[in-house]
Formats: sequence, C-alpha cells, structure tokens
Amino acid sequence: QVQLVESGGGLVQPGGSLRLSCAASRHIFGIDAMGWYRQGPGEQRELVAVITSTGVTNYADSVKGRFTISRDNAANMLYLQMNSLKPEDTAVYYCNYRTYVGINYWGKGTLVTVSS
Repeated sequence: QVQLVESGGGLVQPGGSLRLSCAASRHIFGIDAMGWYRQGPGEQRELVAVITSTGVTNYADSVKGRFTISRDNAANMLYLQMNSLKPEDTAVYYCNYRTYVGINYWGKGTLVTVSS
C-alpha cells in the first residue's frame, strides 16, 4: 500500500513562510496531476493548487501570487512554497497524487497554523 507523507507544517506568524513537502513511500508510476488541498476548521476540503505532469499549474484565487507548487517527477516529490501567510490559511494541508488510470493517493495531512 503506497502512502503519501506530508511534512513542513507548523506554527508561523502572519506574513511568514512555510514550505510543505509530500513524499511517497514507494515509487508510483504514471502520475498525472499532483495537488495540494486544505481543510480549515469547520470547512470543507478545498483545492489549493495543482500541477500536471507537463508542469501546468492552477491555483485557488485566495493563494495566487503567494503560493507556488512544484514537483520532482523522478523523485515523486511534491512541494508547496507558501509566502505571505495569512490567518485564513490556517488548515490541515493534504497532498494528492492522481495517476493516468484514475487512482488517487492521499496523505494524512500536515497542520499549518498562522497566528501571532
């Protein structure tokens, strides 16, 4: 069973930065899109950013210009650079890998708390 593991979450002050990483427990073949999702307190899970196998990216309006998603295909790694963090970015962040045949892999999440 392949597992995704997120890391890099924590407590940061407003205006600060964090870099999230996602790693697979073993190599996954045929990954199409990779994405970051988040779920704030009392909210539904929402898409933060996604990157395709060709490097095309898409961001939620709320994070455009502040967050940058990137991937290392050879290493099956996914990253999210988060700058200018705001209290409303507080959430559990999940990574997702989707293969070309429609299999979805999810991590268990990493908590990001933005507070002074």
